[in-house]
Amino acid sequence: MDDDDLSVRLKAYEGRPAAVAGTGRDPVNLPMIRHWCEALGDTNPAYTGPGAVAPPTMLQVWTMGGLGGHTARTTAYDELLGLLDAAGCVAVVATDCEQEYLRPLRPGDEITFDTVIESVSARKTTRLGSGYFVTTRTDVRAGGELAGTHRFRILKYAPAARQRTAPRERRPRPVVNRDNAGFWAGVERGELLIQRCVGCRTARFPWLPGCPDCGGPDWDTVRASGEGTVHSYVVMHHPPFPAFTEADDTEGAERAEGAEAAAGPYAVGLIELAEGVRMVSNVIGVPYDKVRIGMPVRLEFRRYDDELVLPVFRGGTP
Repeated sequence: MDDDDLSVRLKAYEGRPAAVAGTGRDPVNLPMIRHWCEALGDTNPAYTGPGAVAPPTMLQVWTMGGLGGHTARTTAYDELLGLLDAAGCVAVVATDCEQEYLRPLRPGDEITFDTVIESVSARKTTRLGSGYFVTTRTDVRAGGELAGTHRFRILKYAPAARQRTAPRERRPRPVVNRDNAGFWAGVERGELLIQRCVGCRTARFPWLPGCPDCGGPDWDTVRASGEGTVHSYVVMHHPPFPAFTEADDTEGAERAEGAEAAAGPYAVGLIELAEGVRMVSNVIGVPYDKVRIGMPVRLEFRRYDDELVLPVFRGGTP
């Protein structure tokens, strides 16, 4: 099937329903509103108290089916995606969404919705690969009244072939300014320096021009012992970034051939140093799925790309 024939078949799905008479798994409720506001740091008083309304940007939240999915989904959308899969467009990435708000949603509102396949683009070429943009429109109702519209767009594409000759990706460089230049100078010497207020003797990290406790402008430094524990951590799975790989686990500065291309998951830890401050860095020396809160770690300085020195923390220190 050539592109013209495929485009004709894809266009035939425009206007067909993707979900019919869907219902929200839960009515609009204060606990979900509270979790949303806490996650986003939104302290608007309109979202609390007896007369609370839901943040407008939660519009899609009330239509989500969770891991089990929605029973209201039609076969048309699955057929459309299957047609694209058969054409080699086996990868998908969300690109953007648009929302229109017609009335506020309030705790207790029962949500219903319908979704339609609004448009399928002509074949487009992107950095990820060539494929088709598919846009769906969901009309969200509360008590039968239209409350808002949510448009969601994905790119269903055939992944572009990776060039084996492409240069190895480099780690991002830190932004060095007059407030933190002393820290990075210490790293170059193999020292992890922590600021300490001259007035109240409070240690602080990251480096700041003044003390956040007493406001004093004067400070000196303390050299960190290098002992620490994992206070918290995340495992980065996506997007894959070859500059951050399990090549960190290889001993010494040399990496195994091809290790930089692995682009596997990696652990980023919030490390609590023995001096009482915390910093974010990579946890190395242990598999990413073995990092645990409370794990002891030890400071190391690693050189990357033959020029960049970074403080990292080796896990599993007894």
